[in-house]
Amino acid sequence: QVQLVESGGGLVQAGGSLRLSCAASAPTFRSYNMGWFRQAPGKEREFVAALRTSDGSTYYADSVKGRFTISRDNAKNTVYLQMNSLKPEDTAVYYCGAQLRIGRADYWGQGTQVTVSS
Repeated sequence: QVQLVESGGGLVQAGGSLRLSCAASAPTFRSYNMGWFRQAPGKEREFVAALRTSDGSTYYADSVKGRFTISRDNAKNTVYLQMNSLKPEDTAVYYCGAQLRIGRADYWGQGTQVTVSS
């Protein structure tokens, strides 16, 4: 069974930074591309960033390019999302997603709230 455990959300002022973490089991980490999605109130869940497990390639939504960085620690089976220069429009519940195909999650974490105040 795939389990993804997120942490690191919170409240931050605009221009601030947060780092999200998503821990997975070793088989999950080896088998799936890992990434992040978010869902703001009243909106559909959207792709944020992903990291291809086979070669480390990274992918980002245009709205976060240059501000967010996805990375992984293979020893800890953990993927991170470093979020800098946060904007109020980044406010959402952020979900970790295990993906066989980039941009389409097969399994989800429980979500972590990120709130950016203006």
